[in-house]
Amino acid sequence: MFGSLGFTELILILFIVLIIFGAGKLPQLGEGVGKAIKGFKKSVHEADAIEAEAQAAQQQMAAAPQQPIQEPMAQAPASVEQQAATAHSVSRG
Repeated sequence: MFGSLGFTELILILFIVLIIFGAGKLPQLGEGVGKAIKGFKKSVHEADAIEAEAQAAQQQMAAAPQQPIQEPMAQAPASVEQQAATAHSVSRG
């Protein structure tokens, strides 16, 4: 697990940590490291779930046939050009 670190090296590291932090801080230190690892694992799994949802949505969009959206045509009562031509012919006449 630790590669080339043997039992003696691990004991030496733990002894140095004990000297630096003291016996009272070790439980708090262990709890903090445990929470950090748990939070990291949770965020990795959530990121994987988000990616899977995005891929599924993308595949669903690609598989669904694309239907053109038909917009209802609203007819204006009279266009501006027609109103201008009517006003212009009435004023001449």
